[in-house]
Formats: sequence, structure tokens, C-alpha cells
Amino acid sequence: MRSALWLIPLTLLGLLFTLPAHSAAPRDSAVASDSAFFNGRDLSGWEGLTKYWSVKDGAIVGYTPEDPRHNTFLCSKKKYGDFELKFKVRLKDGIGNSGVQIRSRVVDPEKFIVAGPQCDIGAGYWGSLYGERFGGMMKQSPPDLVKKAVKPADFNDYSIKCVGKHVTIKVNDETMVDGDFPKMPDEGIIAWQLHAGFKSMEVTFKDIQFKELSKNEK
Repeated sequence: MRSALWLIPLTLLGLLFTLPAHSAAPRDSAVASDSAFFNGRDLSGWEGLTKYWSVKDGAIVGYTPEDPRHNTFLCSKKKYGDFELKFKVRLKDGIGNSGVQIRSRVVDPEKFIVAGPQCDIGAGYWGSLYGERFGGMMKQSPPDLVKKAVKPADFNDYSIKCVGKHVTIKVNDETMVDGDFPKMPDEGIIAWQLHAGFKSMEVTFKDIQFKELSKNEK
């Protein structure tokens, strides 16, 4: 059987082989469906104590050269309602405690202290939903599952989905929390945490993907 290429005029065939290939857009280590959330280059759109927070290689890095003596946060300037947030997170050497505030509010703008629900990151609490200045533990993740899923000193995949009063938290694709929480605020800031009580603690959030959810995506 003759090849179909013989039916294509030689001039057209030559054109097909000389067309430039479309190259994929370069990717940062911070990939966001909404670049206004985090642009991967600097802390535009965020506020916090800058001596603790920086952007390195497209990642948000929190570091405490000394004990801050209070939990402090890098806070979004914008408030969010329903959303999905995915990222990789590492506590260097497995030391420290961190988390991500959702639908929260700043209660001390000088120290950037925040109140509201927190998706926890730290030994014994990975994947739990905790009320920071908001009533304490809202739903603790299963300890056996945390032990099985979490890599204490390495990067872990972390995802948060918040729709209405329903929150789902996954760590390395294991569901840690999945339920309704009546006291969940309708909207609020998102904030990354550095916990008091640790010196030379470093937490890195990279490959950040964020999406505000519309009604047909929930």
C-alpha cells in the first residue's frame, strides 16, 4: 500500500516539516492557576513580618532566626470564600510547627497574629483542622494515618478544599479531614504560619496551586 504522503504536494510537505513546534510555557516551582494569589517571584499581595518571610526559587519560605515568642503569619491581603489550594510543604529536619489559616482574620496587625480555622502542619497534628484563637481543635486527623502518610523531614503534598461549611484536607493523597463545620466563616484571608517556641525553624511552601471555585466547579 502506498503511503498517503505521496498524495501531498512536495511544497506543502516541506512546509509541514518546517513549521516551528509550539514549546511549552516555562514553569516556576510555584504554579498557580490564579497568579494574583502568589506570583512565584515576590510577596506582592501578602503582608507579614518581612524578617521572617521570603521567596526563594519560586517558593514561600518562613524562617525564625530567633523564637518569635508568638505565632506569626504571612497573610493574604485578599479575602477568599470557596477555593482549592494545593502545595508541597517541608519542615526542615522535621523540626517546628506550621499551618495554613483559611477564612481567617488578622487580630494584631503589628505582630501579624491571626484568628480562625487552621489546616495544621507539624508532628502529631499533620492534616488536622485547628481553631487558632478560634476555640481549639475542630477535627484532629487520625494519628495512625498521619504516621503512615507523612514524611516528617521531606516535602509532603498537601491539599485543602473549602466549599461552604465543608472542608477537605489531604496529605500525600490521604484524607485527613472531610466534613462540615458549622462555625466556619463565609470568607476570610489565607495565611501561612510560623509557630512560637522554635529557633532556626524553616518551613518551605512550593509548587503552590490555587483556584477560586465558581458554582459549577463545586
